Formats: sequence, C-alpha cells, structure tokens
Amino acid sequence: MGLEEEIKKRRTFGIVSHPDAGKTTLTEKLLLFGGAIQVAGAVKSNKIKKGATSDFMDIERQRGISVATSVMAFDYRGKKVNILDTPGHKDFAEDTYRTLTAVDSVIVVIDVAKGVEEQTENLVKVCKMRKTPIIVFINKLDREGKDAFDLLDEVEQKLGINVVPQSWPIGMGQRFQGVYNLYEQKLCLFSAHGKQAEEETMTFTDLDDNSLDQIVGEAAAEELRSEVEMITEVYPSLEVEEYLKGNISPVFFGSAINNFGVKELLDCFVEIAPAPLARETEERLVEPNEPSFSGFVFKIHANIDPKHRDRIAFLRICSGIFERNTNYKHQRLDRKLKFSNPTSFMAARKEVVDEAYPGDIVGLYDSGNFKIGDTLTAGETLNYKGIPSFSPEQFRFVNNANPLKTKQLNKGILQLMDEGVAQLFVMEQSQRKIIGTVGALQFDVIQYRLEHEYGASCTYEPLRIYKACWVTCDDPKEMKEFISRRKKDIAKDKDGKLVYMAETQWGLKTVQENHPKISFHFTSEY
Repeated sequence: MGLEEEIKKRRTFGIVSHPDAGKTTLTEKLLLFGGAIQVAGAVKSNKIKKGATSDFMDIERQRGISVATSVMAFDYRGKKVNILDTPGHKDFAEDTYRTLTAVDSVIVVIDVAKGVEEQTENLVKVCKMRKTPIIVFINKLDREGKDAFDLLDEVEQKLGINVVPQSWPIGMGQRFQGVYNLYEQKLCLFSAHGKQAEEETMTFTDLDDNSLDQIVGEAAAEELRSEVEMITEVYPSLEVEEYLKGNISPVFFGSAINNFGVKELLDCFVEIAPAPLARETEERLVEPNEPSFSGFVFKIHANIDPKHRDRIAFLRICSGIFERNTNYKHQRLDRKLKFSNPTSFMAARKEVVDEAYPGDIVGLYDSGNFKIGDTLTAGETLNYKGIPSFSPEQFRFVNNANPLKTKQLNKGILQLMDEGVAQLFVMEQSQRKIIGTVGALQFDVIQYRLEHEYGASCTYEPLRIYKACWVTCDDPKEMKEFISRRKKDIAKDKDGKLVYMAETQWGLKTVQENHPKISFHFTSEY
C-alpha cells in the first residue's frame, strides 16, 4: 500500500474533558470496539478492581485520575485509529496542551449532569485557536442530568462552537431508553450491561411508524418525534467540510460506562474525521504526503516500564515514512540518530514497528538526546512550531529525605523534569534545588514517582516566589552587574540558563525598571 493510501487510513485524535466526565472510560470502550482489548477496566473513584488500560501508572490507578497522556492504536472498519487520552485535571493541563499539537481532531466529553466545566472551556479554547475539528460526546445519560436542548445551548454559549446533533436521547436517567441515531436514522435501545449488540439496533426511516410506540411507549415516542422535528428545524445538517474547518461540531449522546452510544460516535468519527493534516514549521508548511520523513517530539516519559528504567520520547510523524534502523537528523543537536526498536503503543503494552506513517505516534528509546519540541527529519532543516511551555505558578524547595540515595534523587529529578511536567531551578548562592509546577498536584506525583521509580525520597519546603523569569542581555557588563546586585534571587534552570526568581509582582516591576537593558522572559523558549 502506498503512502497516500496509508495517510487516508489514519485518524489521530485526542480525548479531552474536565476530570470525571468519563474520558478514560470512553477511551476504554473505543478500544473495546476496535478489538484492542477484551475487557474494559472501569475507573471509579479510588475503588479500582481492574485498572483502565490507558491509566498505566501506579499513581493513576490509586487516585482514579489520568496524570499522563496515553497513546493507543487500533484498527476499525479499515481505518488505523490513534487515540491520545489526556489528563483532565487542570494541574496537568500542560501535558494536554502539548498533546493537542500532535492530533488532527478531538472528541470533547461532557457530563450530562454537570454540563460544560472550566477545564473543558480552557481546552476547547486551545482547539479553536488551532482550528482543530471537534466532536462532542455528552456522557452519563443513564443518570439524571440537564435537559438535552439546554445542554446544547450551554455548549454553544460557553464553548463558542456551533453544534449539530447526530444522535438524540430517548429519556434520561431512569427513563433513559436509548438514542435515536440521526446520522444513520437508526434507533438504538439501551440495556445497562456494558455490551451493545447489533440486534438492539432498529432502523426507522420514518419515526411516524406506529411500531415505535410499542417499542418505547406512546409518551416517549411522541416526545422523540417532536424533539427530532425541532432539531431538524433549529440546527443545520452536518456539512463535513464545515466540520473539518472547525466551524461546526457534531454532538452524540450516550453512556460510556454502559458502552452505549459509543458505536454511533465511532462509526461517524472514522467516516468524517480528518486524515493527517499539513503542519507548520518555522521554515514552511509540511504536507503529510511529502516523500521525505519529518516529525516532532511532543512528550517524554521516563520509566514507562519501571523494571527496565526506560525513557521514551513520543514522536508524531508528520510527513513521509519513518523506518527502523535508518539515520535521521536531530535538528537541535545537528547530528544523525538511528533507532533499532521504535515502538507503537497500546498504553503500557508496546511492540516494535518497522515503519510508521503520517499521523502515527512512535516511541523512541531515549538516553537523554530529546527534549519536548525537538524535530527529526530525513535531512532537511525543519523546526516544528507551536509546542507550548508554561511559566510555573507554584514553587517549592526540594530536600533530600535520604542522603544515601542522593544519586538516585538527582537522576530522578532530572529525568522527570525532561518530561516537561515541572521545571527545576538551582539557586546560585545556596545551590538549593527548587521545583516549579503549574499545579499543586504535580508535587505529589513527583514525590510518588521519585520514591516508587527511583527509590529516592524527598520532602518539600514552601517558598514565596511570584514568577521565574529567564533573563538575557546583549551587554555582558550590564548582565554582570545585574547578577552581582541580585545574587540572592538568581538561579539556573536545568539547561544552565539564568533565571531571576521574583518574590512579588511589585518587586519584579521595580527590578525591570532599575535594569532596563535586561530582557525578562516568562517561558524558557524566548
């Protein structure tokens, strides 16, 4: 099969939502339909009997939340589907924002009872900035929730997207009987058993058919008829081109935990979602069907298998064919690298791949060569754009709780910082280490992983820092004077770049006024 055909087969998307909307559960059910797993693991609070496939880190299974992006691939109806399940918790938003640079479309999951929540709004803003096509899945229809029309209004107002319902619920909570698939004009009856068999689907090209009254009851049938009529009058029909431009979003209703409404979502998704798209580099626009290989690293994960201490860089392939045991140019290091065992993923399960195509995500075993945002090519000088980095908002001193494990602690901190979950600063005067994160939960995750993956233990000490600012200056004399005057507030990041640790907003403003020749940057990518 040629490159063009392989590209057309690919669908690479992310699943995003506020925590607890059912995102990881939906991922499980999609994998179930794709035949990638035989048994779905439910993620319910902390009582987890069988962990979800996509939550493969111990801390995720304990807390019942996703803290790292998982990558999974499966085949469905002749398409190769790549899912990136992202953390919902706002403390891990940085990982999610980066992941959104590696997908071609997204599915947004919304809880029927809670409606559109804060983190969903933030993530959709990023998708809209990139004009990423969005499909909405309204979940947990087997529970009582908001009226379906009210929810659609809320989605349009809060997320600023134009919705086009493609399935419609028959009742809700205890009255929930199923969904009517507007996309295929089929009625799907609900039974809470986690399986959805074909025989439960009935085709109704005409909702006025009297047999509908016998199946769902007269009142429910009448309600469905009037609501479907209202939908056809109020909402536009699905124009695939408009969806691909990010102008409209198909909406599906269902219950992921009961595997209901998921098949309708997946069937429509593989049909209309975009194949791998062109991507911007600093030099030019790169089309996926170009014969020359290129790709970028959007995530690094240390100890994906703690027994083997392996560190994996996740590479999104953007153009050409990636081949095993072939020399590729690492742009930042300006040197050739060869990969003998690139892997594809089913969460923690991995298998070696000989070649991969645009849209695919491959894992490259890494001994410290990669940073997030690095570009690999067959030789051309390209640098992919738009991988965000954030200035930390919370800071703590990190102390070694076991001096016998100093080596393990230092190694663990450096490797976890390479993942981009937090940033490390070392004060110039005291040589004390400071970890900066976007959210407080990150500190718990780092502490847990240091202990369980590196055998090192640490404690934290609170620290009042307003902002970490990277500093540069064209005048070496001016920089020298700045450093000597502000010695107690100067640190270096893990790459040796100078950083000014501002205690207060007012203090930062004063320092900027007193040192006009010094440039202050709020991300390390200045």
